[in-house]
Amino acid sequence: MNGESGSAARAADGTALAPLRADDPREIAGYALEARIGEGGMGTVYLTRTRGNQPVALKLIRREYADSVQFRRRFAREVAVSRQVHGYHIVPVVDHDSGDVGAGEGGTPPWLATRFVPGVPLDDALEAHGPLPVTTVLQLLCCAARALDAIHTAGVIHRDVKPGNLLLASDGPWMLDFGIARAAGATTLTTVGRLVGTPKYMSPEHALGRPLTPAADVFALGLIGALAATGKHPYGRGNGLAVAARIAGTDREPPDLTACPEPLRDVVRRCLSAAAEDRPSAAELAERCRSAAGRDVRDFTGWLPAPVAADVRAREAAVSPDRRTALANAPTVTAPRTAPPLPALPPTAPMTVRDPKAGEWSRRVRRTP
Repeated sequence: MNGESGSAARAADGTALAPLRADDPREIAGYALEARIGEGGMGTVYLTRTRGNQPVALKLIRREYADSVQFRRRFAREVAVSRQVHGYHIVPVVDHDSGDVGAGEGGTPPWLATRFVPGVPLDDALEAHGPLPVTTVLQLLCCAARALDAIHTAGVIHRDVKPGNLLLASDGPWMLDFGIARAAGATTLTTVGRLVGTPKYMSPEHALGRPLTPAADVFALGLIGALAATGKHPYGRGNGLAVAARIAGTDREPPDLTACPEPLRDVVRRCLSAAAEDRPSAAELAERCRSAAGRDVRDFTGWLPAPVAADVRAREAAVSPDRRTALANAPTVTAPRTAPPLPALPPTAPMTVRDPKAGEWSRRVRRTP
C-alpha cells in the first residue's frame, strides 16, 4: 500500500511523494493529510501521521468501489483479520474504517492506514536498476517467506504476492496488502472469474479457478525470486492473460529457469512445482534461503545494491521535517480532467477458467496514537 507503484504520482525530485491536489481531502477521520504517495486501481494513498508524529500511509478507497455494501462488509472483515497478524517484515495495519454505508457523497469512503515504510517497491527497483544480486534475492525471499509464514499461521492467504507488494527498505524487505486482495473480490481489482490476484503472479490452481492454499503464495514468491535475479519472468513475455495461461499449463510446459543462477535455481524450482503439495511451506522456504544466502539474513548492512540504496535514502529524506514543510508550501496541483476508467464488474457466478481471462484490477473513529 505504501507504494501503489505503476501508476503512482511522482514528485519532481524522484521521490514517491507529491503535493496534494486541489480536489484531495485535507483530513480523514482526524488524520491530517500531508502529501500523495500514489494512486492505483483501488484508491489513493496519502502520507499522514499519528499523534505521536509517526508517518502513516492512508489508503482512501475509490468511492465507485465503496458504494458496494458487499465490499464494505468484506473490507471490514478482512482488515480486522489482517490487524491480528504480527511479524517482522509485515507492514502492520494501524487503523481502518469501512465507511458510511448508504451515506452517498457526504459519507466517508472506506480507508486503511498502515505504518509508512520509506522503501522502494521491488518492481520499481527492477525497472530502474535491473536484476538484483543473488545474495540480495535470497535474503529478500527468506524475509518475505517469514512474513508469509506469519500470515499463514494466522489463517490468512495473501492471494496477491507480487513485486509491487514487496518494499525494499534500509532495514530489509516488507510485505504489503495481505488480506486486502480478498476484500476486493466483492468488486474487482484483478479477476479470473471471481478470483482476485495479479495474473502474472498467480499459481496454476489460482489461474484455473481452483481452491487455494498457502502454497499459492509460495508459488508466487518463487516467480518473484526468478524475476528479481534475472529480470525475466520464468513463464516468458506477454500480457498478464498470456502469462497466466502458460502458468495454468505448467504441468505440461514447466518454467524456463536456465537463466536463474544457483543456488537460487533449486530454491525457485521447488516453489514452482505444479502440484501445490510438492512446494515447500513458507517456513521451509525461509530456511532454504537462509542456508543458501551465505550471510546473516538478519543483517541488512549493505544488503541492497548502491543505486537501489540511494533511492531508499531519497524516500527516507522525503518524510523529513524539511520535506514536510516544502510539501505544505507547494502550489496546489490541479487534478486531471478525466479520471482513470474503472474495470468492469465480475460476472454474477464464478466460472471455470481454461484460458485465464482477467482485468486489472466513515464514521469517524478514534485515532490510533
